[in-house]
Amino acid sequence: MRIKISGVVNDSIVDGSGFRLTVFTQGCPHHCPGCHNPQTHDPEGGFWSDTEDILRVAKENPLLDGITLSGGDPFEQPLPCAELAKGAHALGLNVWTYTGYTWEALLAEGGDKKTLLESTDILVDGPFLERERSLELRFKGSRNQRTIDVKKSLESGKIVLWDA
Repeated sequence: MRIKISGVVNDSIVDGSGFRLTVFTQGCPHHCPGCHNPQTHDPEGGFWSDTEDILRVAKENPLLDGITLSGGDPFEQPLPCAELAKGAHALGLNVWTYTGYTWEALLAEGGDKKTLLESTDILVDGPFLERERSLELRFKGSRNQRTIDVKKSLESGKIVLWDA
């Protein structure tokens, strides 16, 4: 499936737990001041790739613990991102997804966005807020963002935070 990306980083240790293949999707409506990936905002930027090609890179790296979907905002391309997530799970990898949307907004919208949400293991939600920025946070940029265990949250009907 075609997907518009800004790039892919292999062996990342900052975009989730363990060694990760991080896919930076292209296109983000949030335009958070201070965003560390402003080049990913323009949906017309980046380049087209294929989910199968990205999964092939993941399959060739025996050190990976998971795939991270970052951006941009992966929820702007929920179906190809869900395809990547399902492929990652088939390879025995976990999936982290970063988004400027909140958990509540994604659940309320449903549809394709819920498909991606349900294909995610750990969700880091909420916009980056410069006034909440902290370099002491693990795997996120600002204090307002939450690291959510998606499966446990969906099962319990309430947000369950991921605890390393």
